[in-house]
This record gives sequence, structure tokens and C-alpha cells, in this order.
Amino acid sequence: MAIRRTKTRRKPSSGRSGARATTAAPAPTYAYDGSVLPFVKMHGLGNDYVYVDLFATPELPADPADLARRLANRHFGIGSDGLILVGPSDKADLKMTMFNADGSEGAMCGNGIRCVAKLGYESGYVRSERVAIETASGVKTVELITGDGRVEAVRVNMGVPNLAPNTIPVNLPGERVVGVPFMVKDRRFDVTCVSMGNPHAVVFCEDAMELDLKKYGPAMENHPMFPDRVNAHFVRVHSRGEVTMRTWERGSGATLACGTGASAVCVAGALNKLTDRQIIAHLPGGNLELNWDAAANNVFMTGPATEVYRGQWIIS
Repeated sequence: MAIRRTKTRRKPSSGRSGARATTAAPAPTYAYDGSVLPFVKMHGLGNDYVYVDLFATPELPADPADLARRLANRHFGIGSDGLILVGPSDKADLKMTMFNADGSEGAMCGNGIRCVAKLGYESGYVRSERVAIETASGVKTVELITGDGRVEAVRVNMGVPNLAPNTIPVNLPGERVVGVPFMVKDRRFDVTCVSMGNPHAVVFCEDAMELDLKKYGPAMENHPMFPDRVNAHFVRVHSRGEVTMRTWERGSGATLACGTGASAVCVAGALNKLTDRQIIAHLPGGNLELNWDAAANNVFMTGPATEVYRGQWIIS
């Protein structure tokens, strides 16, 4: 297998602080002959995926899960946290289908959906700055923050958090799992469980930045209390409006950012009366703004989306 890359080109800035190019070089196009798969490498705060545009490339290998494993390999593939397919939808403006690095299919990705919106808008598939995107966990609405015809940031309505243990799922009785002690390896963690279309276990601890993530992350992910596994987040609270978090994602391992996870942290902080409903979350890849709206009960997430390069994957 081989990869052909074309780095995304930008015109020089006009000299204003933070100014973006007024125009962008035309995106490269590729002819698909059945053996070459065009892709776009994008990331949201370092949470990187390989994106395949099904508008331009309607034919795809029969086993996308296997394709995801091969593409995601950081030594023998392109290297990513997984694969996201972007295509038409009969119920929204766009549809995203995501696969984790291990080939398992995910329901939703907060960083990924921002990149899907950027790709759809800048490719001309959507014209409005308000975009509906179909995911496996329902249709999500995003608002684009644009400048000079490009997407600078995306505000995503992540929906209403699900707190019911039987549907998160977590093998515990009751209506909510908030600050419940779990033994993980040799340590007790007080865990709060939230689903944002995928399951999350949130732990607030003072040593979140120092603890051994490779030890406790996979142990939490595969804890017997979680029949579908779980995304694990270890969080330090700085103030009622600011947290720092580290993530071990189900099926991908340690990642630089997790949008659904940051949304779950926002909810968990409020439930534990540790934070307000509006916070800044510091992740290894950058910052996200979160707001758990009291009136609508929806969580809103705002953050960037970045295109890195385009290329061709030679299928063999």
C-alpha cells in the first residue's frame, strides 16, 4: 500500500493579526479508477481522522471496518484515530459514518462532526451556515463560524445528555450514576456516567494529569460494569468555569481531544456541583467551549476544525 499526499495550500496572510487568507488554492481532484481512494486528513484539536468524501467517491471497498484499521495504522497506514465517511443523507444535509482505529463503528464524534461540517461547506455540498448532519446517534445541528468563505470554528448542538444507566449502558440500578465508587485495578475512582450518543465515564481527581493513563484508561474502558465498553475521562477542576481533562477513547486509546467526552465532562461537573453549566475544557490538543443549556437541556460545544492535507490511498 502507498499514500500520495497533497498538502493543503493557503495564500499568505494579509498581515493582520490572526487574519486568514482571502482565497484558497483550488482543492486537488482525483480520478477514482477502483484502485485509488482519495481522502482528506483532518483534525479537531488533534483528534485526527481520515475522511472519505462519498459525494466525489461513491464507490468504497466492501469492508470499511477493515479499511479503517489499515488507514489508521500510524506505521503502515496514513495514521489516524479512525475513519469517517461523509456522504448524502435522506434526512439531513450530510451524513457521517465513523469507525474507530480498531475498526469498531462509533455512534458519534464531536471533533469529527466539526470537520464533516467544514468539509461539506468548503466543498460546496451545503451553502447555509446552519447544517444538519445525520449520525448513528441521530441528526445533529451545527452552526458554522466563517470568514473569507472558510470555516473557522463550529458550534455543535450535541443534544440532550442521557443519564439512564440501562441505556448508557452501565450495569447499575437507579436513575443516574453520579459519583459512584468503582474499583479499577488497584484504585478507587468516583465515576459519573453520561451518554452523548456514546458512553462516557468521568472521574474528577486532583492527579488527573499525572496518573498512568495507559494503566487506568484501558482498565476503565473494559470494566465489567460497561457491557459496550466506555470512553474514560480523568478531569482536574481548576474553577467553576475551567477544567483540564485527559481521555482514553473506546477503540482508539489515548487521544488528544474528545468532543463528546468534553460534553460529558460539562454535564458531570454540573451534576457533581463542581462546575457551572458553562465551562472551558483544556484538552491535550487545545480548548473547547461547552454549555449545558438549562432551558433546552442540550449541550453545545464550540471548537475548531482543521484540514491538514489531501491524498490518495492505493488499494492493494
